[in-house]
Amino acid sequence: MPAETQPVKLERALGLREATALNMIDMIGVGPFLVIGIVIQDMGGPQCLVAWVAGAVLALMDGFIWAELGAAMPHAGGSYVFLREAYGPRRWGRFMSFLFIWQTMFQAPLVMASAAIGFAQYALYLIPEATRQAMAAAGTLGLLQKSISGGLVIFLVLLLYRRITTIGKISLFLWVGVLGTIAWLIWGGATHFNASLAFTFPEGAWDLRWLFWVGLGHATVQTIYTYLGYYNVCHLGSEIRDPERNIPRSIFISIIGIAILYFLMQTSILGVVPWQEAQRSPFVVSTFVEKIYGSGAAKFATAMILWIAFGSLFSLTLGYSRIPYAAAVDGTFFSIFGRVHPTKHFPHVSLLALGATAFVFSLLFPLREVIRAILAMRILVQFIGGAIGVMVLRRRWPPERLPYKMWLFPLPAVIVIGMWLALFFSTGSFEVPLFGAVFQVRFWVAGIVVLMLGALVFLVRARVLKEWPYEGAV
Repeated sequence: MPAETQPVKLERALGLREATALNMIDMIGVGPFLVIGIVIQDMGGPQCLVAWVAGAVLALMDGFIWAELGAAMPHAGGSYVFLREAYGPRRWGRFMSFLFIWQTMFQAPLVMASAAIGFAQYALYLIPEATRQAMAAAGTLGLLQKSISGGLVIFLVLLLYRRITTIGKISLFLWVGVLGTIAWLIWGGATHFNASLAFTFPEGAWDLRWLFWVGLGHATVQTIYTYLGYYNVCHLGSEIRDPERNIPRSIFISIIGIAILYFLMQTSILGVVPWQEAQRSPFVVSTFVEKIYGSGAAKFATAMILWIAFGSLFSLTLGYSRIPYAAAVDGTFFSIFGRVHPTKHFPHVSLLALGATAFVFSLLFPLREVIRAILAMRILVQFIGGAIGVMVLRRRWPPERLPYKMWLFPLPAVIVIGMWLALFFSTGSFEVPLFGAVFQVRFWVAGIVVLMLGALVFLVRARVLKEWPYEGAV
């Protein structure tokens, strides 16, 4: 049913600074601090820097697509609106946008949960090692970690329960802490840098055979996860001032700035912590600071990493809460999600629903599997669907409806499709115990199954409402 007509509208109160801040704190989060060791392990040495470059290239190419779509359609909902308009709002666009909302109801809380789980994992460093070991032996360490992650989600929802102008100020405050922490880590590595550690490659490191590319694929799955969020500003399109200029600018500033920070931070860590040790450490950045400045500084660095993780969760939750709202207002999702708070002017029902689901997910799943599941569910519809959609839109819309146009069209879109497909099939597998046996299931297979279920729900709903592709469609 269509959403009720709302007298209260979202307000355009975020400028370039706020938009860039929300993007960057969304992108950084706790992700890079958690996956640094995994990336080294997947690549088998300092050549892991290639995976960070590969992730940056993919994000930059994909950024052209998001910039063009976001500038043309600055509305709440981001990909939901883009897919609907690119493929035609009365036919295939209905199907693609429905699939996006379907997968969002799974993956958005998973993304929120991954940030909360990462926060809780790093928070354990602040507990003395002897206490951690005793709690692990007693079976209470995992319970403590889940309590931290679940409590963080609840606190964040309460913090976001306010109008967007206040949130813009909070984002700038968090942004300063994010950039200051990264700059401090890079400075510490630069002033204690040991090139023999950073660039001592194992034998066969640059043997560009099949095994190298497999490792690069798995490692890039991890690095691109840390770049995700450069499109967050598109979800807030209805709340951005001068969106035709500020949305593309904030996307490219965010990607280029974060790519430089990530590369410098990874290089700094390799120059202080031997890569053989770094790949095994669950708190690699805390270990890095401890080697330079001692345990006290390491605890302070850990506290700042938690600040960054919180800022990321703050930003991504804000963006995701606008997606079900946009679909509800459009009449393709439950109307209750289209409600706007009468005085604070934000979609409060959508925020509460996603927060409740993320709270449950934060108590159930391990982080590494969450990262792979997120990408397996998002790549086909959101990223590849968007890349194809921008090419379709170029043919359907006149040039004046596209205030920003990507360079060298359609080359970035074609490159993006190929790179996303390669990552889709590199997401790995997970174990499923069934009938006394353990089966290996590929994440990309599970992602396709989820989309097939969504397609089935779409067809059943369309049949009941007599919408396209059945009789009675307009």
